[in-house]
Amino acid sequence: MPMRERTLLLIKPDALQRGLVGEILARFEKKGFKIVGLKMLKMDKALAKEHYAHLVSKPFYPDLEKFVTEHPLVAAVVEGKEAVEVVRLIVGPTNASRAPAGTIRGDFSNSTSRNVIHASDSKETAAKEIHRFFKPHELFDYSVNVESYLYASDE
Repeated sequence: MPMRERTLLLIKPDALQRGLVGEILARFEKKGFKIVGLKMLKMDKALAKEHYAHLVSKPFYPDLEKFVTEHPLVAAVVEGKEAVEVVRLIVGPTNASRAPAGTIRGDFSNSTSRNVIHASDSKETAAKEIHRFFKPHELFDYSVNVESYLYASDE
């Protein structure tokens, strides 16, 4: 069976502070994505500059850097069919004030800078971002046999 596509999610500090992590992750699980990597971390300035290299020259970058480095965030890797494209649909547009209801940003944010979540924008970017935030041994390949849990013996 071929490996399913993987993508990176960063559940940003504003979502963590508002207690939205479980609800956000549940949306991906309910859609059929498998969480293959998950951790909480505090991004330092060097990691922020690497991750947001395309934005460092923008006038809003200092505020963005402060936002993502002051408090912890949750990094996750999800796996599934057409993960990059489908995850981006679930997340909604970067400008959350234009994000439709039913998307994560449409339901939980109305800001461009404080938009609760980051998702990789292409397969190539996903591969780089996953490598940036996860070591290979932090990603898991597993399958669940639900019947073995439902009918497990307590002995």
